[in-house]
Order: sequence, then C-alpha cells, then structure tokens
Amino acid sequence: MGDRTLEMISQAQQGDAAALAVLLREHYPFLYKYLIKATLDPLLAEEIAQDTMVRCMEKIGTYNGTSAFSSWLITIGSRLYIDRKRRWSREAQWREGQMQEQGNRSLRWSFESRNMEWSEVLDALSRLSSAHRMAVLLKHYYGYSYDEIGEMLEIPSGTVKSRVAAGLGQLRKELNEDEV
Repeated sequence: MGDRTLEMISQAQQGDAAALAVLLREHYPFLYKYLIKATLDPLLAEEIAQDTMVRCMEKIGTYNGTSAFSSWLITIGSRLYIDRKRRWSREAQWREGQMQEQGNRSLRWSFESRNMEWSEVLDALSRLSSAHRMAVLLKHYYGYSYDEIGEMLEIPSGTVKSRVAAGLGQLRKELNEDEV
C-alpha cells in the first residue's frame, strides 16, 4: 500500500470527508470489477459495491491496516453478497438464476458491444455456484491465500481449498468438453 493511500486512510479515520471520498473513488473500480466476476450480474454488483462503500464510510475507523485496503473492501463486499444470498428465500434463489442468466446476457452484450470476445472461461465461471466462483476468483485471479480467503468469507481455510478444487475441477471439465 502506498504512502499516499496510508495518508488518505489516516485522514479519513480522523473525519476528513474529502480524503474518504478520494479513497473510495480510487478503489471503487477495483471493487466493482471483483463483484462483477463474483456475482455475474452488473446491476447486483453495482448495488453491492455501493453498499460496500456505505459500510466503509461507517466503519473506516475500524480499519486497522493488517490487510491491504482493497482486500478490506473485498472482504466487506464478499460478506454483503453472502449475507444477501443467505436472506433470499427459495423463490428468490430461483429468481437469482433467472437474474444471473439475464446478467450473463447483459455482461456478454457489454463485452460484444465493445468488440471484446466473450471468454469461454468467464462463461464456464458463470456455471459455477457463487461459493465456488468466489473461491476460485479470490485464489487464482486475485492471488489471495487460502487463509486470507477464509477470513474474508468467514469460513475455514480447508473449506476454501475444497471449494477451489471443486470449482477448478468443474471448470476443467466444462472447458475440455467445450473443446471436443
């Protein structure tokens, strides 16, 4: 973490609203990109990113610097997403599948409209459960350790390893089947 970021955090913790605004504005794109990959729903990702920013404003005083500020934001965003999923009833979970499919189409359209190829890996990721997708993303895309991911998602590191292994196994299977 750069000296400037540390300075901005310190100022924000002392009540400097302008420093907090700059800090959040600079970290928002990173958080949003993670949430898009985790949720596969641009609207839900936007909503959770905004909720994360609000939570960060409320809790900036509790940030202790033991992890990178971006990791702290990912932790908050991941927990908000998990909490939201826990609250959904069975009916809402069915609707999530519908929304996720719409989100996949929307995400695919946004890539294609900018002449970007829709990645087979991203398509395969969309077929993983959110628990497996988040574990794989945090481990292999963002490079966090099993212990760090366990802390972020509030699960044992052994569970993280299991989810990553299962998610990668499913990805390999789907990607190999697509190549046949």
